[in-house]
Amino acid sequence: MNKYELMFIIASKVSEEKREELINKFKSYVEAHKGTVDGVEKIGMKKFAYPINFSNEGYYVIFNITMEPSEVEAMNKLMTITEGIVRQMFVKK
Repeated sequence: MNKYELMFIIASKVSEEKREELINKFKSYVEAHKGTVDGVEKIGMKKFAYPINFSNEGYYVIFNITMEPSEVEAMNKLMTITEGIVRQMFVKK
């Protein structure tokens, strides 16, 4: 098991309820795949340096997680196809 920092951006057009659902969805995904969520930091709305998908801002969230590397790949693919997620990045600590 390795420690990772996951930063992801939720589109600004997503409602607050849906935003919380997405955060809880990924938190439960980690726990369901024998990982642990060591911390969740909701940074909030931030402006982008350049437009992404015709949007100028997004809601930033950071997870500190412990997971197997193979599960991180699977989660990255899931986040890529999830509607409402603009970008995501995993960094091994």
